[in-house]
Amino acid sequence: MNRDIRLEALSDFLKTKRSKIQPQMVGLPVGSRRRTAGLRREEVAQLAGVSTTWYTWLEQGRDIKVSISVLDAVADALQLNLDERKYVYGLAFEEGSSFFPKEEEAGMITPSLEKILKELRYCPSIITDRRSFIVGWNEAAKQVFLDFEKIPLEKRNLIELVFSRKELRALAVNWEDFVKGFISIFRTYLGQYMADEWYGEFIEDMKKNYPDFNKMWNESEVSSAPEVLIEFRHSKAGKMIYNLTSLQVHGANDLRCSIYTPVDGTGTEEKIKHLMK
Repeated sequence: MNRDIRLEALSDFLKTKRSKIQPQMVGLPVGSRRRTAGLRREEVAQLAGVSTTWYTWLEQGRDIKVSISVLDAVADALQLNLDERKYVYGLAFEEGSSFFPKEEEAGMITPSLEKILKELRYCPSIITDRRSFIVGWNEAAKQVFLDFEKIPLEKRNLIELVFSRKELRALAVNWEDFVKGFISIFRTYLGQYMADEWYGEFIEDMKKNYPDFNKMWNESEVSSAPEVLIEFRHSKAGKMIYNLTSLQVHGANDLRCSIYTPVDGTGTEEKIKHLMK
């Protein structure tokens, strides 16, 4: 987008949002000498913890330096929802930066997603967030893979688990194909969220701790939704064959659902039913 058009759009949007917020909505006195609707610029600056001059320049569409943390404070002051935040971040940053939600906002599983997971009864299904942390799964996934509930939240990263857990390494016959599909998805997130320093730190840690990761990372392609035929050798059920389909979950949170569908005629569905009895 042309820089002038981008900054003008940002200016218009900030002014509009400011005009719609009444002082009492943010705990400020109404007063009796207000000439314009909504908050004053200095009030938004006060709420965001920035100087009035800096916020004025931002709202005027000047080409100034903007950090993610400060812009997030402005978004809080203007009570922007997630979609509005994404829009503002896209306008504020020229390139290489994307909006990413706060830790407490990311990875939320809605009741409808929980119902979908349950309805996929004999299809092991896992939901991951934009950092590949597992935030949801169904009973079939628990039986085929791991009891994720027993894994600490900070260790529930899908990319790391497929390298660190010996039972997952032993499970997939074509383990490299199994892993490369997830790495290719991970690369798409890296491209979208380059402003998030977590990605660089995580990749460096993986390279240090898992030599296989370094090799596969360099060879991996970029794909938002690879489809892979996976053969498992389950310790209890034996040979199981699944089609892996990866779906992006549209909504406020950047989630992805990986669904393992039993291949017809392989006896896989009967075996998962037996495991779940």
